[in-house]
Amino acid sequence: MSDTSRDITASSDAMIEAPSGQIRSRFAEFWGLFRRNSLAVSGLAIFTAFFLTAVAGLLVTSGTQPLLDPAQVRLQEKLRPPLSQPNLETLRSEEIPTLGVYLFGTDNLGRDVFARMLQGAWVSLTVGFVAVGISVIIGILLGGIAGYFGEVPIRVDHMIPAFLFPMGLIAAVAGEKAVSMFLIGLGAGVVILSVAANRKSFSNRRPALFSLLRAPLLTVDALIMRLVDIMLCFPSFFLILTVVALLPASLYNIMIVIGLTSWMGTTRFVRAEFLSLREQDFVVAARALGVNTYRIIFRHMMPNAIAPVLVSSTIGIATAILTEAGLSFLGFGVPPPHATWGNILSGGKDFIFDAPWLTFVPGIAILIVVLSFNLFGEGLRDALNPKLRERH
Repeated sequence: MSDTSRDITASSDAMIEAPSGQIRSRFAEFWGLFRRNSLAVSGLAIFTAFFLTAVAGLLVTSGTQPLLDPAQVRLQEKLRPPLSQPNLETLRSEEIPTLGVYLFGTDNLGRDVFARMLQGAWVSLTVGFVAVGISVIIGILLGGIAGYFGEVPIRVDHMIPAFLFPMGLIAAVAGEKAVSMFLIGLGAGVVILSVAANRKSFSNRRPALFSLLRAPLLTVDALIMRLVDIMLCFPSFFLILTVVALLPASLYNIMIVIGLTSWMGTTRFVRAEFLSLREQDFVVAARALGVNTYRIIFRHMMPNAIAPVLVSSTIGIATAILTEAGLSFLGFGVPPPHATWGNILSGGKDFIFDAPWLTFVPGIAILIVVLSFNLFGEGLRDALNPKLRERH
């Protein structure tokens, strides 16, 4: 074969072996799909602007001498419309607004609505992310347990101590020491009997009491999903409203309560993903190789089950912001003088005809932010779900 023929053959083999297209990373592929949805990109842009505004609001409204003081009262300047100029003749030097103008007007106490909106933006952002973080952690934990260990039976000797020990602690907190010691001791006795029932001396023939203690009641999956069903039976907002009404008014209490009452959807998502993943070939192969259970869950299964959780979390942030605004509007949210969008809206309802900006400004802000999170979440869902990629 001539040299020319060899060169042609080599070049042909190289062309065949070379990849026909450019290799794209997973993020580049995701971004290429995501940016096709113009509404989702708009939602992401508004979310980014909201995040930066909330951080800036924290910086300029906090401290002993903030740049913009949301608590500064100017009774002579009350109910001034947006973009109005301050009356410098009636104001002391420390009362003059930093911007030289009331950008969003003033409320019935003469406080700058723009400064209060900036302070409320950080509250909304914190409540949204912390509450959703709590719900996602609980949802992933319970959903992963239900999906992976769902067929494991729960026996009588598991349920009795799980009921007696918390009741004993509650009795101890209530000051009933005798009742507390009795309940904890009874639970410890059940644990000892359960350990004794597992000894080899009882492997052939167990006493009737030991057999009763080891009788299965239900599975792990049934227990967790029945708990989810019970939580879903209660209207979430009224459950949150009841709990918040019984607790002291605090930003931390609101975040915790919202998080503890909104984990059910995440639990269902994660459970469904784990049920489909645990029978996949790569999970079966990992089990056959003797890979640790926790490594299988967190290294192999969790990354594949996290996509619907991200979508649910994004939409959950909007729900948490809306819930906090509703609680503050009803007077059960963050206590004054701390400003939130909900209590600004609540304060403006009495002046809806005299000062409509007190209602429109926070109301439109809540509408835009919640809508942006929902659009962003929908875009994430479409980009992460192969069955929906052809929609846009």
